[in-house]
Amino acid sequence: MTSFVVHRNGRPASVEDLTPLAFAGYAHFTALQVRGGRVRGLDIHLERLRVASLELFGQALPDDRVRAHLRAAVEAGPADMSLRATVYSPAGEFTATGEGAEPEVLVRTGPPSSGPDGPLALATVEHERFLPAVKHVGESAKTYFLRQAVGQGFDDAAFLDRRGRLSEATIWNLAFWDGTAVVWPEAEMLIGSTMSILRRQLDRLGVPQRVREVTPDDLPALAGAVVMNSWTPGVAVRRIGSVSLPEASSFVELLHRAYEAEPLVAP
Repeated sequence: MTSFVVHRNGRPASVEDLTPLAFAGYAHFTALQVRGGRVRGLDIHLERLRVASLELFGQALPDDRVRAHLRAAVEAGPADMSLRATVYSPAGEFTATGEGAEPEVLVRTGPPSSGPDGPLALATVEHERFLPAVKHVGESAKTYFLRQAVGQGFDDAAFLDRRGRLSEATIWNLAFWDGTAVVWPEAEMLIGSTMSILRRQLDRLGVPQRVREVTPDDLPALAGAVVMNSWTPGVAVRRIGSVSLPEASSFVELLHRAYEAEPLVAP
């Protein structure tokens, strides 16, 4: 039993397996936390991988096969871990077509994470991700803007699209609280797995949710903001750009409660 494994198609990966992938960048992935050998939102992760594979490769592996690869990695490690499943085509990059090359799955596990404590200060930068609905690899802009933000005294960066709307942060989704409802920003972005879990659990809890455009000018009227990803359902944001925001601990607690209502299931 180890705390870290790398599997290719459900089996331990060899150096020969990994060498062609060392510099590859045409792939997509999903990331999740495993607790007690179980995961939240498994259906959401499987759907994400399936839809992204169809977009990038024109074909997708059956969900049950992907699930078996996830299960093999989970069973090879401790009860609690982080897991990342990357789907790629053996046809590689810079090829005109990958027709006939069935996608393959690379799974990496490591120590569990729950994200930073916060509250965070986010710089704002103008940036729109390529294929924003796909969680694809090779996005150097995320690290670049994170480091630029830290160099300016912030903790991370949030993105503004060409219309001046807040969309997402480097590796995070954004959510806001207007005092009565959860506000999800309207813009082209990745709909995160944790975001999707929260949406359906907030519905079940009867918590109002709205989707609307949010610009920096709208921030002073809001009662709180968070970032979320596979590590955590909510870390308080205290400032976006030059605008300070209430920490809204009750909002953070609400999101954590909604997330914990999502059942843990075995892969």
